[in-house]
Amino acid sequence: MSDNTSARQKLFIPSLAGFYEWAVPLAWPILRFGCGWLFLVHGWGKWMRGMDAQAGQLAKSGWPWGLWFAAFLFIVEFVGGAAIVVGFTTRFWAAACAIEMAVLTFYQYWGNGFSWLKQGYEFTLLWGFVCLAIALRGGAEYSIDRALGREL
Repeated sequence: MSDNTSARQKLFIPSLAGFYEWAVPLAWPILRFGCGWLFLVHGWGKWMRGMDAQAGQLAKSGWPWGLWFAAFLFIVEFVGGAAIVVGFTTRFWAAACAIEMAVLTFYQYWGNGFSWLKQGYEFTLLWGFVCLAIALRGGAEYSIDRALGREL
C-alpha cells in the first residue's frame, strides 16, 4: 500500500499538493453528507405522505407488507439518513440502507433493465454501492463516531 508522499510525487500539477492535502480529508464527510441527505429526504417524503398512504403506494408496487413496512422504510431512510449525515452509528445505518437498495434493485427494478429513466435499477444500484462503501469504512473523519472514539 502506498503512502500519501508517493501519491503526491506523482501529481500532474505538483503545485496542487497543498490543496489536496487540505481537501482530501473532506471527501468522505462530503460523500457521507450527500448520501445521508438523499435518504433523509426520501424518508421525509414518506412521513409527509403519511404512513397509510405510503403503505397503499407500496401495495400498488407489489409490496404487500402494509403499514409496518412503510414505517420500517421511513425509519431506515429518515433516521438512517440523518445518522449517516452526522456519522453516528454510521456502519449500521449505511448497511441498512445498502440492504434496502439491494432489495429494491433486485426485487422492484431489475426486470425493467438498467436505465432509471425506464424505472430501471440504475439509481438504486448506485446508492446501494455508495452505502456499502460507507458501511465498510464507517464514519471516518468529522463524524460523531470518530469523536466518541467508537464504531460498530
